[in-house]
Amino acid sequence: MAFTHPANIQQVDEASYGERMADKVAAGFGSWKFIWIQTVLVVIWMTLNITGLLFQWDKYPFILLNLVFSTQAAYAAPLILLSQNRQSDHDRIRAETDLATDVEALNILKSIAAEFNIPVKE
Repeated sequence: MAFTHPANIQQVDEASYGERMADKVAAGFGSWKFIWIQTVLVVIWMTLNITGLLFQWDKYPFILLNLVFSTQAAYAAPLILLSQNRQSDHDRIRAETDLATDVEALNILKSIAAEFNIPVKE
């Protein structure tokens, strides 16, 4: 029987749809794949608008591109913070559970040491 850490139960099994979505968005924004895709899209955007191959929908200084970045940042920042808060809760629950396990193990070792008259430093 596999043991599921209480922090993992809270993080995965009890997560709401919004919490899972925030985790996915934060993971996406924090990936090299996202950086490369965004870089390619920005280069294409700028190239098309500088050369005017199709038509210039966002002439230099690329005000629409700046608006797109601002909107992206306005949505990304709170979602990343939500994900970080969930990770912090996960770490706290894991640390509390690990401490309880360590204290229990210490008490078992102390009782074994007492049974064999082994001195234990406090």
